Amino acid sequence: MERKLFTALQGEHAQKLNDTLSKQGFRRSQNVLYRPSCAECSACMSARIRVADFVPTRTQRRVIKAAAHLHRNATSPWATEDQFALFRRYLDARHADGGMADMDVFEFAAMIEETPIKSRVIEYTRTAGPGEVGQPLACVALTDVLDDGLSMVYSFYDPSLIALSLGTFAILDHVAIAREAGLPYVYLGYWVPGSRKMGYKAGFSALEIYKGGGWQPIGDPADHRAELHPLSVDPIAEQVARINLPEARPVRD
Repeated sequence: MERKLFTALQGEHAQKLNDTLSKQGFRRSQNVLYRPSCAECSACMSARIRVADFVPTRTQRRVIKAAAHLHRNATSPWATEDQFALFRRYLDARHADGGMADMDVFEFAAMIEETPIKSRVIEYTRTAGPGEVGQPLACVALTDVLDDGLSMVYSFYDPSLIALSLGTFAILDHVAIAREAGLPYVYLGYWVPGSRKMGYKAGFSALEIYKGGGWQPIGDPADHRAELHPLSVDPIAEQVARINLPEARPVRD
């Protein structure tokens, strides 16, 4: 049965709390931080790329080249009709049976806009084709800016442009953005050993996973299958006791 540790993300210390817990495998969803804590396995491991050591593969270099015509625009976290239309096309084509399949425009707006921390929407647009106007969206990424990197909260793209591998491109471009900004990491969310849907993350060099209370190079993905076993799970009390919280500011009289 799925189980999570979670805490509310609110108030003047929200950014610091998000920075601190993101380094310990937590992820943000609107105004909540969570980390999987299932009773039967510990397979969901947070993954991040070490920007300084990242080297794209030949295939990834081709992806960068193929998408070089796209224009990047970083905006405030404000939902638009064009974003929602793209989001619906993406879900219908790629995740029609997923947990987000029934999201309406209000839930989408909440996903984008309900953030108490520094977040950005990264839009990638293309040149309009016949019968189109403006610069149509090709890909969108909701991204949090941490003190040590960029955290890709959620991304979606035009399913008709599948040949461009835009999911991979968005990650590669975030590595480029982080490098330009002097940020050491790009957080990719969770990776699960043996998962076909998440297997692509292991294809990025300099990938680290959060395991056993610390970050380590992923190495051979097959070496982590033991995390699928029930005996790999620490008691919930021990997990909570190991969480480090940011130091509170002293209260002034």
